[in-house]
Amino acid sequence: MTTVATAFFLSLACSAAFTPLVIKLAHRLRAIDHALSSRKIHGRPVPRLGGIAIAAAFFVPITGLLLVNSGVGHLFYADGLRPFGLFVGGALIALLGVYDDLKGAGARLKFTVQFAVAALVYVLGYRIDALANPFGPTLHLGWLGLPFTMLWIAGVINAINLIDGLDGLAGGVSLVAVAITFVFAFLRGEPLMMLFTAALAGALIGFLRYNVNPAKIFMGDTGSMFLGFVLAVSAIETSAKSSTTVAILVPIIVLGLPITDTLLAMWRRGVRGAPLFQADRGHIHHRLLDAGLSHRAACRALWGTSVALGLVALALASASGGRAALILAGLAIAAGVVLRKLGYFQIERTAEVLEARRRNLGRRAALQGIAEQLRRAADADEVYESLQATTPALGADCVCMRFEQATPSERPQRHAYGRLCPVPGAERFCARYPLRGEHPETNRLKLGWSGGPAVVDRDTELAVDILCQHVRDALSRIEHDDGTAPAANDELVVRAPRAPEEPARAGLARVLNLRR
Repeated sequence: MTTVATAFFLSLACSAAFTPLVIKLAHRLRAIDHALSSRKIHGRPVPRLGGIAIAAAFFVPITGLLLVNSGVGHLFYADGLRPFGLFVGGALIALLGVYDDLKGAGARLKFTVQFAVAALVYVLGYRIDALANPFGPTLHLGWLGLPFTMLWIAGVINAINLIDGLDGLAGGVSLVAVAITFVFAFLRGEPLMMLFTAALAGALIGFLRYNVNPAKIFMGDTGSMFLGFVLAVSAIETSAKSSTTVAILVPIIVLGLPITDTLLAMWRRGVRGAPLFQADRGHIHHRLLDAGLSHRAACRALWGTSVALGLVALALASASGGRAALILAGLAIAAGVVLRKLGYFQIERTAEVLEARRRNLGRRAALQGIAEQLRRAADADEVYESLQATTPALGADCVCMRFEQATPSERPQRHAYGRLCPVPGAERFCARYPLRGEHPETNRLKLGWSGGPAVVDRDTELAVDILCQHVRDALSRIEHDDGTAPAANDELVVRAPRAPEEPARAGLARVLNLRR
Protein backbone atom coordinates (compact mmCIF):
# COMPACT_ATOMS: atom_id res chain seq x y z
CA MET A 1 0.00 0.00 0.00
CA THR A 2 2.94 2.33 0.56
CA THR A 3 3.93 2.01 -3.08
CA VAL A 4 0.34 2.58 -4.18
CA ALA A 5 0.10 5.73 -2.05
CA THR A 6 3.43 6.92 -3.43
CA ALA A 7 2.18 6.46 -7.00
CA PHE A 8 -1.00 8.40 -6.19
CA PHE A 9 0.76 11.43 -4.69
CA LEU A 10 3.49 11.48 -7.30
CA SER A 11 0.90 11.43 -10.09
CA LEU A 12 -1.10 14.18 -8.38
CA ALA A 13 2.00 16.35 -8.06
CA CYS A 14 3.05 15.70 -11.66
CA SER A 15 -0.42 16.52 -12.97
CA ALA A 16 -0.59 19.76 -10.99
CA ALA A 17 2.86 20.72 -12.32
CA PHE A 18 2.39 19.61 -15.93
CA THR A 19 -1.04 21.15 -16.57
CA PRO A 20 0.07 24.83 -16.49
CA LEU A 21 2.89 23.93 -18.88
CA VAL A 22 0.44 22.24 -21.23
CA ILE A 23 -1.78 25.35 -21.13
CA LYS A 24 1.14 27.42 -22.42
CA LEU A 25 1.96 24.76 -25.02
CA ALA A 26 -1.63 24.70 -26.27
CA HIS A 27 -1.64 28.48 -26.73
CA ARG A 28 1.65 28.30 -28.61
CA LEU A 29 0.33 25.54 -30.90
CA ARG A 30 -3.05 27.31 -31.22
CA ALA A 31 -4.80 24.18 -29.98
CA ILE A 32 -7.78 26.20 -28.77
CA ASP A 33 -11.47 25.37 -28.58
CA HIS A 34 -13.21 28.56 -29.73
CA ALA A 35 -16.77 27.59 -28.66
CA LEU A 36 -18.28 28.31 -32.08
CA SER A 37 -20.55 25.28 -32.39
CA SER A 38 -24.17 24.77 -31.47
CA ARG A 39 -23.27 21.98 -29.05
CA LYS A 40 -20.61 23.95 -27.14
CA ILE A 41 -21.39 25.16 -23.63
CA HIS A 42 -18.42 27.38 -22.79
CA GLY A 43 -18.47 30.91 -24.15
CA ARG A 44 -14.77 31.68 -24.56
CA PRO A 45 -11.65 30.15 -26.15
CA VAL A 46 -10.09 27.41 -23.98
CA PRO A 47 -6.94 25.29 -24.62
CA ARG A 48 -7.74 21.64 -25.36
CA LEU A 49 -4.55 19.58 -24.87
CA GLY A 50 -5.03 18.79 -21.18
CA GLY A 51 -4.96 15.06 -21.85
CA ILE A 52 -1.19 15.32 -22.36
CA ALA A 53 -0.81 16.32 -18.70
CA ILE A 54 -3.06 13.43 -17.57
CA ALA A 55 -1.20 10.82 -19.61
CA ALA A 56 2.23 12.13 -18.63
CA ALA A 57 1.27 12.26 -14.94
CA PHE A 58 0.14 8.64 -15.22
CA PHE A 59 3.21 7.26 -17.00
CA VAL A 60 6.05 9.22 -15.38
CA PRO A 61 5.58 8.12 -11.71
CA ILE A 62 4.91 4.48 -12.58
CA THR A 63 7.97 4.36 -14.84
CA GLY A 64 10.03 5.94 -12.07
CA LEU A 65 8.80 3.39 -9.53
CA LEU A 66 9.68 0.57 -11.90
CA LEU A 67 13.24 1.86 -12.10
CA VAL A 68 13.86 2.50 -8.39
CA ASN A 69 11.56 0.01 -6.64
CA SER A 70 12.50 -3.63 -7.14
CA GLY A 71 9.19 -4.78 -5.60
CA VAL A 72 7.11 -2.97 -8.21
CA GLY A 73 9.44 -4.12 -10.95
CA HIS A 74 9.12 -7.73 -9.83
CA LEU A 75 5.31 -7.55 -9.92
CA PHE A 76 5.40 -5.85 -13.29
CA TYR A 77 7.65 -8.36 -15.00
CA ALA A 78 6.16 -11.37 -13.21
CA ASP A 79 2.89 -10.84 -15.07
CA GLY A 80 4.51 -11.34 -18.47
CA LEU A 81 3.56 -8.94 -21.25
CA ARG A 82 0.16 -7.98 -19.84
CA PRO A 83 1.26 -4.74 -18.09
CA PHE A 84 3.06 -3.70 -21.27
CA GLY A 85 -0.27 -4.00 -23.07
CA LEU A 86 -1.76 -1.25 -20.92
CA PHE A 87 1.37 0.89 -21.25
CA VAL A 88 1.82 0.56 -25.00
CA GLY A 89 -1.91 0.69 -25.76
CA GLY A 90 -2.39 3.76 -23.58
CA ALA A 91 0.50 5.55 -25.26
CA LEU A 92 -0.85 4.79 -28.76
CA ILE A 93 -4.33 5.98 -27.86
CA ALA A 94 -2.91 9.15 -26.31
CA LEU A 95 -0.92 9.84 -29.50
CA LEU A 96 -4.10 9.39 -31.54
CA GLY A 97 -5.78 11.92 -29.27
CA VAL A 98 -2.94 14.43 -29.69
CA TYR A 99 -3.18 14.12 -33.46
CA ASP A 100 -6.95 14.60 -33.29
CA ASP A 101 -6.65 17.68 -31.07
CA LEU A 102 -4.03 19.27 -33.32
CA LYS A 103 -4.99 18.18 -36.83
CA GLY A 104 -8.39 16.55 -36.56
CA ALA A 105 -8.99 12.84 -37.15
CA GLY A 106 -12.00 11.38 -38.90
CA ALA A 107 -14.16 8.61 -37.50
CA ARG A 108 -12.56 6.02 -39.79
CA LEU A 109 -9.03 6.73 -38.57
CA LYS A 110 -10.12 6.82 -34.93
CA PHE A 111 -11.93 3.48 -35.07
CA THR A 112 -9.11 1.87 -37.05
CA VAL A 113 -6.53 2.79 -34.42
CA GLN A 114 -8.84 1.96 -31.51
CA PHE A 115 -9.68 -1.49 -32.86
CA ALA A 116 -6.03 -2.16 -33.68
CA VAL A 117 -4.92 -1.23 -30.15
CA ALA A 118 -7.77 -3.31 -28.68
CA ALA A 119 -6.60 -6.31 -30.72
CA LEU A 120 -3.05 -5.73 -29.46
CA VAL A 121 -4.03 -5.74 -25.79
CA TYR A 122 -6.21 -8.83 -26.43
CA VAL A 123 -3.14 -10.65 -27.72
CA LEU A 124 -1.16 -9.45 -24.68
CA GLY A 125 -3.71 -10.87 -22.24
CA TYR A 126 -6.50 -8.36 -21.57
CA ARG A 127 -9.48 -10.18 -23.01
CA ILE A 128 -13.13 -11.03 -22.53
CA ASP A 129 -13.20 -14.81 -22.93
CA ALA A 130 -16.49 -15.63 -21.21
CA LEU A 131 -19.79 -14.05 -20.23
CA ALA A 132 -21.36 -14.92 -16.90
CA ASN A 133 -24.92 -16.22 -17.25
CA PRO A 134 -27.18 -15.78 -14.19
CA PHE A 135 -29.67 -18.28 -15.65
CA GLY A 136 -27.26 -21.10 -16.48
CA PRO A 137 -23.64 -22.05 -17.13
CA THR A 138 -21.01 -19.51 -18.16
CA LEU A 139 -20.95 -18.71 -21.86
CA HIS A 140 -17.46 -19.26 -23.25
CA LEU A 141 -16.89 -17.01 -26.24
CA GLY A 142 -14.03 -18.78 -27.98
CA TRP A 143 -13.01 -16.86 -31.11
CA LEU A 144 -15.78 -14.31 -30.40
CA GLY A 145 -13.70 -13.08 -27.48
CA LEU A 146 -11.62 -10.91 -29.81
CA PRO A 147 -14.53 -8.91 -31.33
CA PHE A 148 -16.18 -8.64 -27.89
CA THR A 149 -12.98 -7.22 -26.41
CA MET A 150 -12.48 -4.84 -29.33
CA LEU A 151 -16.05 -3.55 -29.14
CA TRP A 152 -15.82 -3.08 -25.37
CA ILE A 153 -12.58 -1.10 -25.48
CA ALA A 154 -13.60 1.06 -28.45
CA GLY A 155 -17.05 1.57 -26.94
CA VAL A 156 -15.76 2.81 -23.58
CA ILE A 157 -13.19 5.07 -25.27
CA ASN A 158 -15.90 6.77 -27.29
CA ALA A 159 -18.36 6.84 -24.38
CA ILE A 160 -15.93 8.90 -22.28
CA ASN A 161 -15.25 11.06 -25.32
CA LEU A 162 -18.95 11.77 -25.86
CA ILE A 163 -19.66 12.70 -22.26
CA ASP A 164 -16.88 15.30 -22.23
CA GLY A 165 -19.29 18.19 -22.67
CA LEU A 166 -19.12 20.17 -19.41
CA ASP A 167 -16.16 21.57 -17.51
CA GLY A 168 -14.88 18.75 -15.31
CA LEU A 169 -17.64 16.29 -16.24
CA ALA A 170 -15.59 13.59 -17.98
CA GLY A 171 -12.79 13.96 -15.44
CA GLY A 172 -15.16 13.66 -12.48
CA VAL A 173 -17.07 10.70 -13.91
CA SER A 174 -13.79 8.97 -14.76
CA LEU A 175 -12.45 9.64 -11.26
CA VAL A 176 -15.48 7.91 -9.73
CA ALA A 177 -15.04 4.93 -12.07
CA VAL A 178 -11.33 4.75 -11.25
CA ALA A 179 -12.07 4.82 -7.50
CA ILE A 180 -14.60 1.98 -7.81
CA THR A 181 -12.17 -0.01 -9.95
CA PHE A 182 -9.49 0.51 -7.30
CA VAL A 183 -11.84 -0.90 -4.66
CA PHE A 184 -12.48 -4.00 -6.78
CA ALA A 185 -8.75 -4.43 -7.38
CA PHE A 186 -8.11 -4.16 -3.64
CA LEU A 187 -10.82 -6.67 -2.73
CA ARG A 188 -9.53 -9.16 -5.29
CA GLY A 189 -5.85 -8.75 -4.43
CA GLU A 190 -4.55 -7.25 -7.69
CA PRO A 191 -1.61 -5.01 -6.70
CA LEU A 192 -0.66 -3.92 -10.22
CA MET A 193 -4.19 -2.80 -11.00
CA MET A 194 -4.27 -0.97 -7.67
CA LEU A 195 -1.05 0.79 -8.68
CA PHE A 196 -2.39 1.77 -12.11
CA THR A 197 -5.74 3.04 -10.83
CA ALA A 198 -4.11 4.96 -7.97
CA ALA A 199 -1.77 6.69 -10.42
CA LEU A 200 -4.65 7.56 -12.75
CA ALA A 201 -6.71 8.91 -9.83
CA GLY A 202 -3.86 11.19 -8.79
CA ALA A 203 -3.42 12.42 -12.36
CA LEU A 204 -7.14 13.21 -12.58
CA ILE A 205 -7.33 15.06 -9.27
CA GLY A 206 -4.34 17.24 -10.17
CA PHE A 207 -5.87 18.03 -13.56
CA LEU A 208 -9.39 18.73 -12.27
CA ARG A 209 -8.06 21.73 -10.36
CA TYR A 210 -7.72 23.44 -13.77
CA ASN A 211 -10.65 21.72 -15.47
CA VAL A 212 -13.65 22.45 -13.24
CA ASN A 213 -15.93 25.32 -14.18
CA PRO A 214 -14.72 27.79 -15.33
CA ALA A 215 -12.14 25.58 -17.01
CA LYS A 216 -8.66 26.88 -17.77
CA ILE A 217 -8.03 23.88 -20.03
CA PHE A 218 -9.95 20.97 -21.56
CA MET A 219 -8.65 17.42 -21.64
CA GLY A 220 -9.53 17.17 -25.33
CA ASP A 221 -9.65 13.90 -27.21
CA THR A 222 -6.19 13.09 -25.85
CA GLY A 223 -7.54 12.92 -22.32
CA SER A 224 -10.98 11.44 -22.97
CA MET A 225 -9.69 8.63 -25.20
CA PHE A 226 -6.77 7.84 -22.88
CA LEU A 227 -9.09 7.69 -19.87
CA GLY A 228 -11.57 5.54 -21.76
CA PHE A 229 -8.86 3.08 -22.75
CA VAL A 230 -7.41 2.70 -19.24
CA LEU A 231 -10.89 2.34 -17.73
CA ALA A 232 -11.92 -0.27 -20.31
CA VAL A 233 -8.79 -2.37 -19.78
CA SER A 234 -8.99 -2.01 -15.99
CA ALA A 235 -12.61 -3.15 -16.03
CA ILE A 236 -11.66 -6.25 -18.03
CA GLU A 237 -8.91 -7.11 -15.56
CA THR A 238 -10.90 -6.57 -12.35
CA SER A 239 -14.03 -8.39 -13.54
CA ALA A 240 -12.34 -11.31 -15.29
CA LYS A 241 -11.48 -13.10 -12.03
CA SER A 242 -14.86 -12.58 -10.41
CA SER A 243 -17.04 -15.62 -9.73
CA THR A 244 -20.30 -13.69 -9.40
CA THR A 245 -23.00 -14.45 -11.95
CA VAL A 246 -23.34 -10.76 -12.84
CA ALA A 247 -19.62 -10.06 -13.20
CA ILE A 248 -19.99 -8.72 -16.73
CA LEU A 249 -22.61 -6.19 -15.57
CA VAL A 250 -20.44 -4.65 -12.84
CA PRO A 251 -18.13 -2.62 -15.12
CA ILE A 252 -21.10 -1.70 -17.30
CA ILE A 253 -22.88 -0.20 -14.28
CA VAL A 254 -19.71 1.53 -13.05
CA LEU A 255 -19.52 3.24 -16.45
CA GLY A 256 -23.28 3.38 -16.74
CA LEU A 257 -23.56 7.13 -17.30
CA PRO A 258 -21.24 7.47 -20.33
CA ILE A 259 -22.45 4.14 -21.77
CA THR A 260 -26.10 5.17 -21.48
CA ASP A 261 -25.38 8.58 -22.98
CA THR A 262 -23.61 6.92 -25.92
CA LEU A 263 -26.44 4.45 -26.58
CA LEU A 264 -29.00 7.25 -26.39
CA ALA A 265 -26.95 9.35 -28.83
CA MET A 266 -26.82 6.49 -31.34
CA TRP A 267 -30.54 5.83 -30.96
CA ARG A 268 -31.43 9.52 -31.18
CA ARG A 269 -29.36 10.19 -34.28
CA GLY A 270 -30.51 7.02 -36.00
CA VAL A 271 -34.21 7.74 -35.40
CA ARG A 272 -33.91 11.35 -36.54
CA GLY A 273 -31.90 10.48 -39.64
CA ALA A 274 -28.80 12.32 -38.48
CA PRO A 275 -25.21 11.06 -39.01
CA LEU A 276 -24.22 8.71 -36.17
CA PHE A 277 -20.79 10.26 -35.73
CA GLN A 278 -21.76 13.91 -36.03
CA ALA A 279 -21.94 15.65 -32.67
CA ASP A 280 -25.26 17.15 -31.58
CA ARG A 281 -26.79 18.89 -28.60
CA GLY A 282 -29.00 16.17 -27.18
CA HIS A 283 -26.75 14.59 -24.56
CA ILE A 284 -27.85 14.11 -20.96
CA HIS A 285 -25.85 17.12 -19.75
CA HIS A 286 -27.51 19.26 -22.43
CA ARG A 287 -30.94 18.14 -21.21
CA LEU A 288 -30.04 19.13 -17.64
CA LEU A 289 -28.98 22.57 -18.82
CA ASP A 290 -32.20 22.91 -20.80
CA ALA A 291 -34.11 21.99 -17.64
CA GLY A 292 -32.67 25.06 -15.93
CA LEU A 293 -29.64 23.73 -14.05
CA SER A 294 -26.50 25.80 -14.01
CA HIS A 295 -23.26 24.50 -15.48
CA ARG A 296 -21.88 23.55 -12.06
CA ALA A 297 -25.18 22.11 -10.81
CA ALA A 298 -25.52 19.88 -13.87
CA CYS A 299 -21.97 18.68 -13.45
CA ARG A 300 -22.47 17.91 -9.76
CA ALA A 301 -25.71 16.07 -10.52
CA LEU A 302 -23.93 13.81 -12.99
CA TRP A 303 -21.01 13.27 -10.63
CA GLY A 304 -23.53 12.23 -7.97
CA THR A 305 -25.20 9.88 -10.45
CA SER A 306 -21.83 8.25 -11.13
CA VAL A 307 -21.21 7.78 -7.41
CA ALA A 308 -24.64 6.19 -7.01
CA LEU A 309 -23.99 3.83 -9.92
CA GLY A 310 -20.62 2.92 -8.43
CA LEU A 311 -22.24 2.01 -5.12
CA VAL A 312 -24.84 -0.07 -6.96
CA ALA A 313 -22.03 -1.90 -8.75
CA LEU A 314 -20.32 -2.65 -5.43
CA ALA A 315 -23.58 -3.99 -4.01
CA LEU A 316 -24.23 -6.04 -7.11
CA ALA A 317 -20.77 -7.63 -7.05
CA SER A 318 -21.52 -9.35 -3.74
CA ALA A 319 -25.24 -10.01 -4.25
CA SER A 320 -26.89 -13.38 -4.67
CA GLY A 321 -28.94 -14.19 -7.76
CA GLY A 322 -32.31 -13.06 -6.34
CA ARG A 323 -30.94 -9.96 -4.70
CA ALA A 324 -29.01 -9.07 -7.85
CA ALA A 325 -32.23 -9.33 -9.88
CA LEU A 326 -33.99 -6.92 -7.51
CA ILE A 327 -31.11 -4.45 -7.68
CA LEU A 328 -31.09 -4.54 -11.48
CA ALA A 329 -34.87 -4.15 -11.67
CA GLY A 330 -34.81 -1.16 -9.34
CA LEU A 331 -31.96 0.40 -11.30
CA ALA A 332 -33.80 -0.06 -14.60
CA ILE A 333 -36.99 1.54 -13.24
CA ALA A 334 -35.10 4.50 -11.76
CA ALA A 335 -33.17 5.02 -15.00
CA GLY A 336 -36.37 4.90 -17.05
CA VAL A 337 -38.10 7.49 -14.84
CA VAL A 338 -35.12 9.89 -14.92
CA LEU A 339 -34.62 9.61 -18.67
CA ARG A 340 -38.33 10.15 -19.26
CA LYS A 341 -38.15 13.31 -17.14
CA LEU A 342 -35.25 14.51 -19.28
CA GLY A 343 -37.31 14.19 -22.45
CA TYR A 344 -36.29 10.77 -23.76
CA PHE A 345 -38.77 8.10 -24.87
CA GLN A 346 -41.68 10.50 -25.45
CA ILE A 347 -44.08 8.52 -27.62
CA GLU A 348 -46.36 11.51 -28.06
CA ARG A 349 -43.64 13.20 -30.14
CA THR A 350 -43.40 10.36 -32.66
CA ALA A 351 -44.94 12.37 -35.51
CA GLU A 352 -42.54 15.25 -34.88
CA VAL A 353 -39.54 12.89 -34.85
CA LEU A 354 -40.63 11.22 -38.09
CA GLU A 355 -40.99 14.62 -39.76
CA ALA A 356 -37.52 15.57 -38.54
CA ARG A 357 -36.19 12.28 -39.95
CA ARG A 358 -37.70 13.01 -43.38
CA ARG A 359 -36.24 16.52 -43.34
CA ASN A 360 -32.79 15.40 -42.19
CA LEU A 361 -32.54 12.62 -44.76
CA GLY A 362 -33.38 15.15 -47.46
CA ARG A 363 -30.72 17.52 -46.16
CA ARG A 364 -28.13 14.75 -46.01
CA ALA A 365 -28.83 13.83 -49.63
CA ALA A 366 -28.50 17.48 -50.66
CA LEU A 367 -25.27 17.88 -48.69
CA GLN A 368 -23.77 14.79 -50.29
CA GLY A 369 -24.31 16.35 -53.70
CA ILE A 370 -22.85 19.66 -52.55
CA ALA A 371 -19.86 17.86 -51.04
CA GLU A 372 -19.11 16.27 -54.40
CA GLN A 373 -19.29 19.67 -56.09
CA LEU A 374 -16.96 21.17 -53.47
CA ARG A 375 -14.44 18.37 -54.00
CA ARG A 376 -14.32 19.32 -57.69
CA ALA A 377 -14.24 23.11 -57.13
CA ALA A 378 -11.20 24.71 -58.75
CA ASP A 379 -11.43 28.10 -57.02
CA ALA A 380 -13.36 30.05 -54.42
CA ASP A 381 -15.87 31.23 -57.03
CA GLU A 382 -16.97 27.64 -57.63
CA VAL A 383 -17.09 27.03 -53.87
CA TYR A 384 -19.51 29.91 -53.51
CA GLU A 385 -21.61 28.76 -56.45
CA SER A 386 -22.00 25.39 -54.72
CA LEU A 387 -23.00 27.15 -51.50
CA GLN A 388 -25.88 28.88 -53.25
CA ALA A 389 -27.51 25.52 -53.93
CA THR A 390 -27.63 24.65 -50.22
CA THR A 391 -29.87 27.50 -49.11
CA PRO A 392 -33.22 25.89 -50.08
CA ALA A 393 -32.34 22.68 -48.24
CA LEU A 394 -31.48 24.70 -45.13
CA GLY A 395 -34.58 26.85 -45.35
CA ALA A 396 -32.42 29.97 -45.81
CA ASP A 397 -32.73 32.57 -48.55
CA CYS A 398 -29.32 34.29 -48.39
CA VAL A 399 -25.73 33.16 -47.87
CA CYS A 400 -22.39 34.92 -47.84
CA MET A 401 -18.82 33.79 -47.27
CA ARG A 402 -15.84 35.63 -45.82
CA PHE A 403 -12.34 34.20 -45.52
CA GLU A 404 -8.68 35.13 -45.30
CA GLN A 405 -6.03 33.63 -47.54
CA ALA A 406 -2.32 33.54 -46.83
CA THR A 407 -0.08 35.54 -49.16
CA PRO A 408 3.71 35.83 -49.57
CA SER A 409 3.51 39.07 -47.59
CA GLU A 410 2.84 39.04 -43.86
CA ARG A 411 -0.65 40.49 -44.29
CA PRO A 412 -3.31 37.96 -45.38
CA GLN A 413 -5.72 38.83 -48.16
CA ARG A 414 -9.42 39.02 -47.30
CA HIS A 415 -12.19 37.89 -49.61
CA ALA A 416 -15.93 38.44 -49.49
CA TYR A 417 -18.61 36.58 -51.41
CA GLY A 418 -22.25 37.58 -51.23
CA ARG A 419 -24.16 40.09 -49.16
CA LEU A 420 -27.24 39.56 -47.03
CA CYS A 421 -29.81 41.87 -48.55
CA PRO A 422 -32.91 43.14 -46.76
CA VAL A 423 -36.34 41.77 -47.58
CA PRO A 424 -39.04 44.48 -47.68
CA GLY A 425 -41.62 44.00 -44.97
CA ALA A 426 -39.92 41.00 -43.40
CA GLU A 427 -37.64 40.61 -40.42
CA ARG A 428 -34.35 38.85 -41.15
CA PHE A 429 -32.51 36.55 -38.82
CA CYS A 430 -28.81 35.89 -39.50
CA ALA A 431 -26.49 33.25 -38.09
CA ARG A 432 -22.71 33.12 -38.38
CA TYR A 433 -20.71 29.89 -38.57
CA PRO A 434 -16.89 29.66 -38.36
CA LEU A 435 -14.73 28.35 -41.17
CA ARG A 436 -11.49 28.72 -39.24
CA GLY A 437 -11.64 28.86 -35.48
CA GLU A 438 -8.48 30.93 -35.04
CA HIS A 439 -10.05 33.92 -36.85
CA PRO A 440 -13.82 33.45 -36.69
CA GLU A 441 -14.69 37.04 -37.55
CA THR A 442 -12.88 36.99 -40.89
CA ASN A 443 -13.43 33.32 -41.78
CA ARG A 444 -17.11 32.50 -41.68
CA LEU A 445 -20.32 31.66 -43.45
CA LYS A 446 -23.38 33.76 -42.82
CA LEU A 447 -26.88 32.51 -43.53
CA GLY A 448 -30.07 34.57 -43.46
CA TRP A 449 -33.69 33.62 -42.90
CA SER A 450 -36.62 35.95 -43.43
CA GLY A 451 -39.76 35.35 -41.39
CA GLY A 452 -40.13 32.52 -38.91
CA PRO A 453 -38.56 32.25 -35.43
CA ALA A 454 -35.38 34.18 -34.67
CA VAL A 455 -33.32 31.08 -33.84
CA VAL A 456 -32.08 28.07 -35.76
CA ASP A 457 -33.08 24.55 -34.76
CA ARG A 458 -30.54 21.90 -33.81
CA ASP A 459 -30.96 19.84 -36.97
CA THR A 460 -30.23 22.87 -39.14
CA GLU A 461 -27.18 23.70 -37.02
CA LEU A 462 -25.96 20.14 -37.48
CA ALA A 463 -26.39 20.33 -41.25
CA VAL A 464 -24.54 23.66 -41.39
CA ASP A 465 -21.70 22.23 -39.29
CA ILE A 466 -21.27 19.50 -41.91
CA LEU A 467 -21.46 22.06 -44.71
CA CYS A 468 -18.80 24.23 -43.06
CA GLN A 469 -16.46 21.26 -42.84
CA HIS A 470 -16.85 20.59 -46.56
CA VAL A 471 -16.26 24.28 -47.37
CA ARG A 472 -13.27 24.40 -45.04
CA ASP A 473 -11.71 21.36 -46.73
CA ALA A 474 -12.36 22.80 -50.21
CA LEU A 475 -10.79 26.19 -49.40
CA SER A 476 -7.76 24.54 -47.76
CA ARG A 477 -7.26 22.30 -50.78
CA ILE A 478 -7.55 25.22 -53.21
CA GLU A 479 -5.15 27.33 -51.16
CA HIS A 480 -2.65 24.47 -50.98
CA ASP A 481 -2.87 23.59 -54.68
CA ASP A 482 -2.90 27.12 -56.04
CA GLY A 483 -1.22 29.31 -53.48
CA THR A 484 -2.83 32.42 -54.99
CA ALA A 485 -5.90 34.27 -53.86
CA PRO A 486 -8.97 34.37 -56.12
CA ALA A 487 -10.50 37.69 -57.01
CA ALA A 488 -12.89 38.97 -54.36
CA ASN A 489 -16.49 39.67 -55.30
CA ASP A 490 -17.96 42.00 -52.72
CA GLU A 491 -21.08 42.89 -54.68
CA LEU A 492 -22.49 39.48 -55.51
CA VAL A 493 -25.95 39.04 -54.01
CA VAL A 494 -27.67 35.68 -53.72
CA ARG A 495 -31.42 35.31 -53.37
CA ALA A 496 -32.11 31.60 -53.46
CA PRO A 497 -35.81 30.71 -53.16
CA ARG A 498 -36.77 29.48 -49.74
CA ALA A 499 -38.38 26.07 -49.59
CA PRO A 500 -41.75 26.45 -47.82
CA GLU A 501 -41.51 23.01 -46.23
CA GLU A 502 -38.17 23.86 -44.59
CA PRO A 503 -38.81 26.74 -42.16
CA ALA A 504 -36.25 27.78 -39.61
CA ARG A 505 -37.47 26.27 -36.34
CA ALA A 506 -36.85 27.16 -32.74
CA GLY A 507 -33.73 25.95 -30.95
CA LEU A 508 -31.07 27.05 -28.49
CA ALA A 509 -29.38 30.19 -29.76
CA ARG A 510 -27.73 31.31 -26.56
CA VAL A 511 -24.68 29.09 -27.06
CA LEU A 512 -24.22 30.06 -30.72
CA ASN A 513 -22.39 32.96 -32.28
CA LEU A 514 -25.64 34.38 -33.60
CA ARG A 515 -26.31 37.94 -34.65
CA ARG A 516 -29.31 39.76 -35.99
